[in-house]
Amino acid sequence: MLEVRGVRKSFDGFVAVNDASVSVARGQIAAIIGPNGAGKTTLFNLITGHLRPEAGAVVLEGRDITGLPPHDVCRLGMGRSFQRTNIFPRLTVYQNVQAAFLSHRGRGLDLWSRVDELYRGETEALLASLGLRERAGEVSGFLSHGAQKQLELGIALASEPSLLLLDEPTAGMSVSETRETIRLVERIARERGLTLLFTEHDMEVVFSIAQKITVLHQGRVIAEGAPADVRADAEVRRVYLGERR
Repeated sequence: MLEVRGVRKSFDGFVAVNDASVSVARGQIAAIIGPNGAGKTTLFNLITGHLRPEAGAVVLEGRDITGLPPHDVCRLGMGRSFQRTNIFPRLTVYQNVQAAFLSHRGRGLDLWSRVDELYRGETEALLASLGLRERAGEVSGFLSHGAQKQLELGIALASEPSLLLLDEPTAGMSVSETRETIRLVERIARERGLTLLFTEHDMEVVFSIAQKITVLHQGRVIAEGAPADVRADAEVRRVYLGERR
């Protein structure tokens, strides 16, 4: 589904991502982990077109998408959520998701049609799957942080992606919100047949659902494989726990 081949990105001489390669198989739930400053978000930005790599390539389903702008990458089947919640805070929950459907299906610039009934069924069904149908009329900016992250997931899903990237999906959540969100993400991925790639600091979350883990440290991939293999890797233990070889 996704191949990232030796990408590199620097900022004013600081190398944030250095010759990083990642692959994700169709239908897989994969995670990218690493300490703060490891380059995880920069790598996500390179994959999704928010940044252009200085070297390397990003290939989605056999197509080279390196450097394509984010809206084109989205149209090719890649959805994304961000560390900071990215919603329309003054719109209702319903309007946020409906707007995403309108944009994805080419109705965003339609100035002549009434939009209040467009994609109502799809919007209500998606909100129901997220547990937000009863909150459809609420103004999004007043939702809890956890509910806003659920809504952002709904906005991403409205673009009908085949590959979904989630950047710190449980950041800032309580323990109970974290557990609910991870169960939700896992269920949605299974029901929709999604390929999922996410970054996360909470190792309990990572090892509870990831089928494959890639570890970044100082912009480089230092380990990749099944959770049990990554957990036992000496270099990973040194980076995370300060253990000596």
